[in-house]
This record gives sequence, structure tokens and C-alpha cells, in this order.
Amino acid sequence: MIDSRFLAAAAVLFVAGAAPALAQDATSSAATDPQIADDYDKDSVTIGIGGAYVPDYDGSDNYRISPGPVAIGSVKGFNFSVIGNRGSVDLISNRPGQKIDLQFGPIAVLNFDRSTLSTIDDPRIRALGKRSTAVELGGYVGLGKTGIITSPYDRLAVSVSYRQGVTGAHRSYIWQPTINYITPLSRKAAVGFYGSAQYVGQGYADTYFTITPTQSIASGLPAFNARKGWKNYTAGGFATYSLTGNLLHGFKIVAGGGYTRLLNDYSYSPVVRIAGSKSQWLGAVGVAYTF
Repeated sequence: MIDSRFLAAAAVLFVAGAAPALAQDATSSAATDPQIADDYDKDSVTIGIGGAYVPDYDGSDNYRISPGPVAIGSVKGFNFSVIGNRGSVDLISNRPGQKIDLQFGPIAVLNFDRSTLSTIDDPRIRALGKRSTAVELGGYVGLGKTGIITSPYDRLAVSVSYRQGVTGAHRSYIWQPTINYITPLSRKAAVGFYGSAQYVGQGYADTYFTITPTQSIASGLPAFNARKGWKNYTAGGFATYSLTGNLLHGFKIVAGGGYTRLLNDYSYSPVVRIAGSKSQWLGAVGVAYTF
């Protein structure tokens, strides 16, 4: 089952965040000959499968391997992505040769955090009870610019997204600002970096980080009331390398890693402070194909 930790690790690999197909767009400009430029303006879809090294739950100090699919692409100038348990579409079409990219569109996320107790090693967390899968719907706005630092083809994008839990474990909100940077090294290779943070509402805090007196008796962890606020920040990087000639066609490998730090009440919750860790490490490797 794909969960929210795979989403974070997949973002390391495919720079998903709130800027769909960012890696594809930037690396597509890695050369200047007419054939590359012509290919860049064509419809393109990349599909892949990856394995991610992720915490058992948000705040855990135990880790496991989780697989998941990825699909990103651009059709008639509209970018889209389906990455693990998250899907998004940019409703503002891009024109051929465009350097400024305005982004706006919907996002949908299935939050599986603690919805399967069999994947959690710590018996104290299992004793807190199972959470229902949360359906989070929302949207994002962003701005991207090609030709920033290293060449006419590197790319920087900033965005902010908003999601609201509409069913399941919580009916709260998540704000997430994101920044991504990617630069091609050649037709066959590219590297990138990203950063993001999350501000969550009271319902989210109560669902995943508050411990009620009843839960305290069952788990042995002290009772705790978490409050809404900044939950974490994340920073990471990735690299991709073509196995079949260039990044516009065929197979490629991707690999990356990231670090997440839980903040404020979320780092003090016994779910994290006693049973887990406020430092979260993510890693992933995968294979993708572009056609």
C-alpha cells in the first residue's frame, strides 16, 4: 500500500510537490540542437516504478521499504502528475518556448498514515488505534522560470498548495509552500534540489499527534494535546541519468534522498519524542521510461 511517506520520497525523485512535470520540463531543454528543441515541444509522458525507504508513520524512528508508481507528463501544454498517492493537474497551458510558467490546478491526496497497523513496528503506536484513510482535496498556484543560474535551461519554481480533508481520518487543512530547482548537466543527466514545509490545522494535529487519556492508558504513552501550526520542513536532492541516449526518450534511473524535521508540538508529541524521532530520513531509487 502506498502511503504519505512514499509520496515524500517520490517527490525527491521526481520533484513532484506542487509543480507537476518540473523535472521533465527542465531536463527536456538540456541541449540546443533543433531535434531536441522540437521534441521538447511535443507531448510527452514518463512512467516509472520506485522503491522508497520511509518511516513506518509520520514521526517514527523505524523504517521500511515501500514501492509505488509514478506518471508525469505534458499533453497539449497541460502538465499532470500521478505520484504515489497524489495526483495533480496544471490547468494553465504552456506555449512552445515559454520561459515563464504560471501554474494553477487541483490536487488530490490519499493519506494512508497509520491506516495499516501491520506495517508499524512499535506496539505503543499500534495501541493508539488505526486511522481511516483520509481523502484530501485542494489546489495549488505557482510560478516557474527557465534560465536562472547555470544555463538557459535550468529551472526554478515556487508554489503553495492547500488541501482539505473531506472524508476519513481528519477533516482539517494542510498548507504547503514548496521550492524546486533543477539543472541539466548534459542530455543524459540532471540534478535538482527542493524544499517544502507544512502548516496543518487542529483536526490534523488531533488525529495524528494528540494522545487522549484513554489512548494513554492503552499505549503507556503520556496524554498530550497537540495544537495547529507548522508541522515540519523538508529538504532534499535527486539525480537522474538516461540509460538509452537522452532524457527525452527511453529508460532512465533516478535516485535521491531527503530530510524532514518535525517542529513545535509535533516534535514534542510522545508519538515522536518518546516512540519516534523528530528527524526523518527519506531515500528512494527507481526506473522510469519516457515516450
